[in-house]
Amino acid sequence: MPLVDIPLFPLSAVLFPGGPLNLRIFERRYLDLVRDCSRSGSGFGVCLILAGREAGDPAVPAAIGTLARITDFCTLPDGLLGISAEGGERFQVATTRVRNDGLVHGEVRFWPDEPRVEVPPEHGLLATILERLLEQVGGAFASVDRARLDDASWVGFRLAEMLPLAQPEKQHLLQMTDPLQRLAQLQHYMPRFQRA
Repeated sequence: MPLVDIPLFPLSAVLFPGGPLNLRIFERRYLDLVRDCSRSGSGFGVCLILAGREAGDPAVPAAIGTLARITDFCTLPDGLLGISAEGGERFQVATTRVRNDGLVHGEVRFWPDEPRVEVPPEHGLLATILERLLEQVGGAFASVDRARLDDASWVGFRLAEMLPLAQPEKQHLLQMTDPLQRLAQLQHYMPRFQRA
C-alpha cells in the first residue's frame, strides 16, 4: 500500500476505529490543522504520545495510530474551539517530520479493515458486559444495532475504549490485528474489574 502524508495530533489517549474524540483546540498549529482538514474534508492522525506532552514542543508519537475525521465544531464556554471527531482507519507511521509551525506530519501506510468475525461463545460475556456499559453511559451507542454486538472487532474496540485500562494497554489492543485475539486479551483483563 502506498504511503500517504497526513498531519499527526499526538495525544495522551488512544483513539479506536469508530470511536468518539472530543478536543479543545487552542494552539495555532492545531487551529490551522482543523481549518485545513475542514476545507479539504480530510482527516488527521491521532497517535498516543510516547514522550513529551500534548502542548508545547512536538511530542514523540506511537507508530500505530487512527485517522480522525471531524464531525462537528462548537465554541466552548471558555471561548476555545471544540471539535468532535470519529476514529476511522488505523495506520502505521513510516517517517515523521516537524514543520516550522511545530505540527508533526507523518508518512503513513493505512491498514485494511479487519474482516467481520462473529463473537464466539467463549467471549459472549464480553458482548453482554459491553451492552450493559453502553446502556449505563448512554450517548451515541446506547441504542446500538444488535448486529454490532455480534461483531468481534466492534465489541473489542468499544470495550477497549470504555474500560479503565492504562494507555499502553489500550495501545496494545489498538495494534492487534486479530479481533479474536483482542477479545482474548480483554477477557484476560476482566478479573481486575470484578467486584470483590
